[in-house]
Amino acid sequence: MKLLLLGSGGREHALAWKIAQSPKIEKLYIAPGNAGTSNVGENVAIKADDFTAIREFVVKNNIDMVVVGPEDPLVKGIYDYFKKDEALKNIPVIGPSKAGAVLEGSKEFAKGFMQRHNIPTAGYKSITAANLEEGLAFLETLEAPYVLKADGLCAGKGVLILPTLEEAKKELKEMLSGMFGDASATVVIEEFLSGIECSVFVLTDGKNYKILPEAKDYKRIGEGDKGLNTGGMGTFSPSPFYTEEVDAFCKKYIYQATVDAMAAEGRPFKGVIFFGLMLTPNGPKVLEYNARFGDPEAQVVLPRMKNDIIEVMEACVDGTLDQIDLQFEDNAAVCVVLASDGYPVSYEKGFVISGLENFDGKDGYYCFHAGTKLTDKGIVTNGGRVLGVTAKGADLKEARANAYAATEWISFENKYMRHDIGKAIDEA
Repeated sequence: MKLLLLGSGGREHALAWKIAQSPKIEKLYIAPGNAGTSNVGENVAIKADDFTAIREFVVKNNIDMVVVGPEDPLVKGIYDYFKKDEALKNIPVIGPSKAGAVLEGSKEFAKGFMQRHNIPTAGYKSITAANLEEGLAFLETLEAPYVLKADGLCAGKGVLILPTLEEAKKELKEMLSGMFGDASATVVIEEFLSGIECSVFVLTDGKNYKILPEAKDYKRIGEGDKGLNTGGMGTFSPSPFYTEEVDAFCKKYIYQATVDAMAAEGRPFKGVIFFGLMLTPNGPKVLEYNARFGDPEAQVVLPRMKNDIIEVMEACVDGTLDQIDLQFEDNAAVCVVLASDGYPVSYEKGFVISGLENFDGKDGYYCFHAGTKLTDKGIVTNGGRVLGVTAKGADLKEARANAYAATEWISFENKYMRHDIGKAIDEA
């Protein structure tokens, strides 16, 4: 099979690495890809949301399957674009329809959906410039800290958690004035939930579902979870906090309920639903949905998967996911993100990366590229999050020690990372 993978981040490198292992793959293309993906397939200079160029490439190269990594093409309706085109309609697109991707594309929709179907989540109110006063009044009914979420896509950065009522009111006004462009024309004010965060991927064929190992993500730029939100600074899997009791509750009241409710609303979802959970003293609650693999969670979950990922994806398309025995290694993985100093605000690019060859032939160690580019100088930094250094171990502590040891193998001029990824392990 010839497969086209869309995207250019660490998640896509992890997916490309896993897809390339399938004996079913004859040729793997990645659009646009990065310096790392070029080691496992062929990069194509096409943007992930340029549907016209994607169509032309798919037809010309007889592509058999398209896998969508990032959220933008899904929310913009790439699945529907293929289904409506005579030349493309029989080519499976791994990812939901536009009507399904709205789970991630609109925070307002997601909250209303959960409320309609009694899926446990935080209390909320949707605010626009037209009902700003209502929003300010709602903030006064809540206790600190205050959570503001831009309704649309912001690459994981559209959530503000503010310590005081004064700051929350100020930021609400700024968000509605265009802080995140059109994405914050509507802002969801949410009750703050305390507890332990957990990320769970669920594969679904629209009816059946399979759970991938849970992970814990570290979103903030600074140690001790301080500072601005990022796309993710590190993660580990499995989570000791995701107990059998939590699993049983989520299966009954969250995962199946979400899959069934989407189908009932005429939005059957095929692909990956990412559940951002908060394990509160009153039970698990959904913080957010994503309509694709998370980043950097994919970098710790996929290396532990034993199955041929293509067979699993085919089952999602065919509606036969219940026949798949999804298996994972009985171990642990930790990913530490190496970023450009100054991210997520401003940073320099173009620094030469050295030491990548240290990962060659080392079993259980991976260096997934995100913001990298191949130039005549060699591989250089080309983004805020540059690399995801992942390592496996018999348990979480061993995996963490291995991952941090491996971060020392890589150097570039403005390298920045958190040194407390996996700190929660010690508190478990």
